[in-house]
Amino acid sequence: MSTYDVAVIGSGPGGYVAAIRCAQLGMKTAIIEKYSTLGGTCLNVGCIPSKALLDSSHHYEHAVKHFADHGIEIPGDVKINLEKMIARKQAVVDQTTGGVDFLMKKNKIERYEGIGSFKDSTHVNITKSDNSVETIEAKNIIIATGSKPSSLPFITIDKKRVITSTQALKLKEVPKHLVIIGGGVIGLELGQVYRRLGAEVSVVEYMDRIIPGMDKALSRELQKVMKKQGVKFYTSHKVTGVKATAKQVTITADDKKGNPVEFKGDYCLVSVGRHPYTDGLNTEAAGVKLTDRGQVEVNDHLQTSVSNIYAIGDVVKGAMLAHKAEEEGVFVAETLAGQKPHIDYNLIPGVVYTWPEVAAVGKTEEELKEAGVKYKSGQFPFRALGRSRASADLDGFVKILADETTDEVLGVHMVGARCADLIAEAVTAMEFRASAEDISRMSHAHPTFTEAIKEAALAATDNRPLHV
Repeated sequence: MSTYDVAVIGSGPGGYVAAIRCAQLGMKTAIIEKYSTLGGTCLNVGCIPSKALLDSSHHYEHAVKHFADHGIEIPGDVKINLEKMIARKQAVVDQTTGGVDFLMKKNKIERYEGIGSFKDSTHVNITKSDNSVETIEAKNIIIATGSKPSSLPFITIDKKRVITSTQALKLKEVPKHLVIIGGGVIGLELGQVYRRLGAEVSVVEYMDRIIPGMDKALSRELQKVMKKQGVKFYTSHKVTGVKATAKQVTITADDKKGNPVEFKGDYCLVSVGRHPYTDGLNTEAAGVKLTDRGQVEVNDHLQTSVSNIYAIGDVVKGAMLAHKAEEEGVFVAETLAGQKPHIDYNLIPGVVYTWPEVAAVGKTEEELKEAGVKYKSGQFPFRALGRSRASADLDGFVKILADETTDEVLGVHMVGARCADLIAEAVTAMEFRASAEDISRMSHAHPTFTEAIKEAALAATDNRPLHV
C-alpha cells in the first residue's frame, strides 16, 4: 500500500493548488480525481471555458457592430462558425488542464484516477473505471470535491432542452430563444454569450434584482446596460414549472403580483446556484460531519470533525469562487507545515465576467447600513475618462465606501471595462487598510481605466473628483 503525508481528493483550483503547496513544503503528496482530466469544474466546465466563449462572442459582436466605427471595413457578412468557436474553447480547456497535469509531474505529486472515498480516517479507497479498487494511506487528507449545479425540485434536467451550464458550453446551435432561470453570475455570463451570437435571451429571477449578493448599485447598472444589449429581465418572478418537448420548453412563473406568466423558448438554462458535492465520498466511514446544507463542517482552520482531515473550496462554507478555494488550499498546506497562514474572507473579491465586467470587494452599502456603520461614498463614472472614450467603453462606474470617521476603505464596487483586473488594486489597498485619501494621493497612469479608482477615492475623501 502506498503511503503519503497528504492525499487530496479533488483536483479543482483548491485541490491542485493545495497539492502543489504541500509538495513545495516537502510533503509526499497524492491527488485523486475521478475524471480523466485535472482542474475540476473551473477548468473543464466553468471559469475557463465560459471565459473563452465570452471572449470569442465579444470579438464577433465587435466585428458586427463596432469595427466600422474604427474604420475597419469587412467585405461581405460576418458569419458565426459555432462549431469552430466551441472547438477553440475546448482547445483552451485542454491546454489549461494539460498545464495542471504538467505541474503535478513537476512537483512529483502522485496522481490517481478514480472516485476517492474514505475507508477510515487515514485510508482512501480509489474506485477506478474498471471497478477495481486501490487503497492508499495518508497521514492527512484534504477534501476538495467542489460543487455541482443546483436545480429546483420540479425541474427535470434532460440535458437537451433543459440544460445546466455544462451543456450550455457545448451547444451545437445558437438558440432562437434562451430562457435563463436565475440572474446570477453564471446565467448572465452565458446569457450574454448567446445574446451576442443572435439569440433572444430572457432572464427569470426570483429576487427583485440580478446579482443579488452584490451592491445594489451594481445590480441596477448591469441590468440597465444588458437591457440596452437586448437581454430581457423578469425579476421578482417565481418559477413554478418547466415542461420540455422535443423542440420547445415552456416555463411557467408567478410575477411580483402573483399573476401567472409563461415563457417559451427552444432552450432553458437552469442557473440557480450550485451545491456542495460529497456523493460517494463516504464521509461517515471517517467520522467527518456534514452540515444541514450538505457542506463539510469545518472550524476556522478548515479542519473537519476529524483532526487530520481538512476541507476546502465549494464543499465548505463561504463564496463558491475558484480563487477562494486556492487561498484555502494554500492555507491548509501551510497549516500542516506548522506555519501560521491567514485568510481575510472580507477581502476575497467577486467578479462577473459580462461586458461591462462587474467586480467588488469588502462591504456593500446594504451591509454597512444593516450593521449601523457610518460611512461616506464616492463614485466616478467611466464615461468621464479619456481611456474610456478612446476605447468606447463608457458604461459603468467605480464606487468607494469609506469609514466616515477614519476614512478607511470598507468596500469598493465597480462595473465597467476591465473591472475584473482593476479590483486587485482595491484588494491590495484594503489589505493594507488604506484610507480613501491614500488611494487618491497615489499616481495613476494616464490614460487608464484605473484613474476611475483614484477619482472615486477623491470623491469619497472630500467630494473633490477632478474630472466631473
